[in-house]
Amino acid sequence: MTFTLAIVGRPNVGKSTLFNRLVGKKLALVDNQPGVTRDLREGQARLGDLRFTVIDSAGLEEATDDSLEGRMRRLTERAVEMADVCLFLIDARVGVTPTDEVFADILRRKNAHVIVAANKAEGNAGEAGYLEAYGLGLGEPVRLSGEHGEGITDLLQVLMPIADELAEQRVEETIEPETDVEVEDGDEDAAPVPTRAKPLQVAVVGRPNAGKSTLINAILGEERLLTGPEAGITRDAISLAVEWEGTPVRIFDTAGMRKKAKIDDKLEKLSVSDGLRAVKFAEVVIVLLDVNIPFEQQDLRIADLAEREGRAVVLAVNKWDLEGEKQAKLKALKTEFENLLPQLRGAPLVTVSAKTGRGLDRLHDAVMRAYEVWNRRVTTAQLNRWLAGMMEAHPPPAPGGRRIKMRYATQVKTRPPAFVVMTSYPDAVPASYSRYLVNGLREDFDMPGTPIRLTLRGQGDKNPYKNRKKKQPSKLSKHLK
Repeated sequence: MTFTLAIVGRPNVGKSTLFNRLVGKKLALVDNQPGVTRDLREGQARLGDLRFTVIDSAGLEEATDDSLEGRMRRLTERAVEMADVCLFLIDARVGVTPTDEVFADILRRKNAHVIVAANKAEGNAGEAGYLEAYGLGLGEPVRLSGEHGEGITDLLQVLMPIADELAEQRVEETIEPETDVEVEDGDEDAAPVPTRAKPLQVAVVGRPNAGKSTLINAILGEERLLTGPEAGITRDAISLAVEWEGTPVRIFDTAGMRKKAKIDDKLEKLSVSDGLRAVKFAEVVIVLLDVNIPFEQQDLRIADLAEREGRAVVLAVNKWDLEGEKQAKLKALKTEFENLLPQLRGAPLVTVSAKTGRGLDRLHDAVMRAYEVWNRRVTTAQLNRWLAGMMEAHPPPAPGGRRIKMRYATQVKTRPPAFVVMTSYPDAVPASYSRYLVNGLREDFDMPGTPIRLTLRGQGDKNPYKNRKKKQPSKLSKHLK
């Protein structure tokens, strides 16, 4: 069976380190400074025979107002309420603090299954803190070292009976008395609704304070991610599963990306690197722009990065509810887009308001359209008819009097679409003619906005034995002759 375990505790007690240990990979950012984690991050943990969902949370602080710390606390308290089990971490080297005692009392009231663990307890330095943890009144503490993996077996022994109890509860809840169900005519023959085998991977990227987390909360229909007026709230790439307009999606919220010259903080560098990894794993990238300052230099760099990584790209202009002259602004945006990002010409550009939820249906349709184009395949017969027409309309140049012959074209892959054209003198084909062919592919096969990869190969490129020295016969083979 499966259950949900939330790791909670004060800042810098080692929650993210233990989270990474349980999921078996470095999903959460880890740094010595407190308050690195701000959002809730989920992962699939494996501990002995147990399989469960583990939640990494922001550090609990004694703030209840609308400050950043207060909003982080409310998000963590929500994780406590939605989890089946809470693992309350204290720092064994520091010992039990008054703040730990306050939150131990809160957890006792909010969650039926609370396990207290003294982390960083390796060696003699953590002995006193481990013994103090008994005084929290949450049962016998588990002695742990998330960094070194010590005490994980003890944690498993504590979790096993709780997991069994939760499994029995779920079995009882699912047993219902048999009832006669009325079936409407024709329902028994109804075809099942087709579903995607895997969720669509979507990353939302952009500059700080563009509204990425607010947009994802609007798609989720709940305040799942931390938001606010402060720039740079999101620090690591958080992935969330959601059914968006009937489409299973795993959506990644990423940290705001600033110019490299402005990034001197080690943690911000880690955050940006985490966001770049999310772009590489995504299938569709939503580049979120601020309507008040769209297409700044950093926006162009982010969009170009997504194109170079070969991702399907959708541009979304946020805070559209604040725009007064909508028609004039939209016309200006489209003109700027075509001029500043010619490599993405034809990609969807959608206006949205993450705050009000307006335009999310159009954004979903644009994402699905971009994904479909990104997966498009063209037959070799169609490509060769197209290539003949392109050469007839505009023959290849003849550098140095050598006539370039393009013999055939074929598509070698999708995601993004990639094509190979077999030609004589591939190195002599100018870049302008390659662009002519790419633009032709984009227009004639309806592939607007998606990255297209075109490779020119000579006839000898497909011969694996070209330029290989002829093997000399051995003395024995000469003798056998």
